[in-house]
Amino acid sequence: MPQPEDARLVDLEVRLEREDPRFTRAMRAGRPARPREYRRTGAWWALALGVAVLGFGIALAQGLLIAAGLVLIGMAAQLVDPDPSRLGRQRQRRW
Repeated sequence: MPQPEDARLVDLEVRLEREDPRFTRAMRAGRPARPREYRRTGAWWALALGVAVLGFGIALAQGLLIAAGLVLIGMAAQLVDPDPSRLGRQRQRRW
Protein backbone atom coordinates (compact mmCIF):
# COMPACT_ATOMS: atom_id res chain seq x y z
CA MET A 1 0.00 0.00 0.00
CA PRO A 2 1.50 3.34 -0.93
CA GLN A 3 2.13 5.87 1.80
CA PRO A 4 -0.67 8.29 0.79
CA GLU A 5 -3.26 5.52 1.20
CA ASP A 6 -1.90 4.75 4.67
CA ALA A 7 -2.23 8.40 5.58
CA ARG A 8 -5.86 8.43 4.40
CA LEU A 9 -6.66 5.39 6.53
CA VAL A 10 -5.04 6.97 9.57
CA ASP A 11 -7.00 10.20 8.98
CA LEU A 12 -10.21 8.20 8.65
CA GLU A 13 -9.50 6.32 11.87
CA VAL A 14 -8.77 9.52 13.80
CA ARG A 15 -11.93 11.21 12.50
CA LEU A 16 -14.09 8.19 13.35
CA GLU A 17 -12.57 8.02 16.84
CA ARG A 18 -13.34 11.70 17.38
CA GLU A 19 -16.92 11.51 16.01
CA ASP A 20 -18.07 8.24 17.61
CA PRO A 21 -15.70 6.85 20.27
CA ARG A 22 -18.24 4.27 21.48
CA PHE A 23 -18.41 2.69 18.02
CA THR A 24 -14.63 2.49 17.64
CA ARG A 25 -14.13 1.03 21.14
CA ALA A 26 -16.73 -1.64 20.40
CA MET A 27 -15.09 -2.51 17.08
CA ARG A 28 -11.70 -2.90 18.77
CA ALA A 29 -13.26 -5.20 21.39
CA GLY A 30 -14.80 -7.34 18.66
CA ARG A 31 -18.39 -6.56 19.67
CA PRO A 32 -19.75 -4.07 17.16
CA ALA A 33 -22.17 -1.40 18.32
CA ARG A 34 -24.53 0.73 16.28
CA PRO A 35 -22.96 3.83 14.81
CA ARG A 36 -24.21 7.14 16.19
CA GLU A 37 -26.47 7.89 13.24
CA TYR A 38 -28.50 4.73 13.96
CA ARG A 39 -28.93 5.30 17.69
CA ARG A 40 -32.25 7.02 18.12
CA THR A 41 -33.33 5.88 21.58
CA GLY A 42 -33.45 9.43 22.95
CA ALA A 43 -35.55 10.57 20.02
CA TRP A 44 -38.11 7.82 20.66
CA TRP A 45 -38.29 8.81 24.34
CA ALA A 46 -38.83 12.44 23.34
CA LEU A 47 -41.59 11.35 20.97
CA ALA A 48 -43.28 9.36 23.76
CA LEU A 49 -42.99 12.34 26.11
CA GLY A 50 -44.51 14.62 23.49
CA VAL A 51 -47.45 12.28 22.96
CA ALA A 52 -47.97 12.06 26.74
CA VAL A 53 -47.89 15.85 27.13
CA LEU A 54 -50.29 16.22 24.20
CA GLY A 55 -52.64 13.65 25.76
CA PHE A 56 -52.59 15.41 29.13
CA GLY A 57 -53.18 18.74 27.42
CA ILE A 58 -56.22 17.36 25.61
CA ALA A 59 -57.54 15.69 28.79
CA LEU A 60 -57.11 18.86 30.86
CA ALA A 61 -58.18 21.20 28.03
CA GLN A 62 -55.00 23.26 28.43
CA GLY A 63 -53.88 24.96 25.25
CA LEU A 64 -50.34 25.50 26.51
CA LEU A 65 -49.85 21.77 27.16
CA ILE A 66 -51.32 20.92 23.77
CA ALA A 67 -48.96 23.36 22.06
CA ALA A 68 -45.97 22.08 24.06
CA GLY A 69 -46.86 18.48 23.17
CA LEU A 70 -47.13 19.33 19.48
CA VAL A 71 -43.78 21.11 19.55
CA LEU A 72 -42.12 18.16 21.32
CA ILE A 73 -43.61 15.72 18.81
CA GLY A 74 -42.34 17.85 15.93
CA MET A 75 -38.84 18.08 17.37
CA ALA A 76 -38.70 14.35 18.11
CA ALA A 77 -39.98 13.49 14.65
CA GLN A 78 -37.07 15.46 13.18
CA LEU A 79 -34.65 13.45 15.33
CA VAL A 80 -36.21 10.08 14.41
CA ASP A 81 -36.34 10.85 10.70
CA PRO A 82 -33.06 10.25 8.84
CA ASP A 83 -31.04 13.20 7.61
CA PRO A 84 -32.68 14.35 4.33
CA SER A 85 -29.44 15.73 2.90
CA ARG A 86 -27.75 12.36 3.27
CA LEU A 87 -30.72 10.57 1.72
CA GLY A 88 -30.64 12.89 -1.27
CA ARG A 89 -27.13 11.78 -2.16
CA GLN A 90 -27.94 8.08 -1.77
CA ARG A 91 -31.10 8.15 -3.85
CA GLN A 92 -29.64 9.87 -6.89
CA ARG A 93 -30.48 7.92 -10.01
CA ARG A 94 -28.13 7.58 -12.89
CA TRP A 95 -29.87 7.74 -16.25
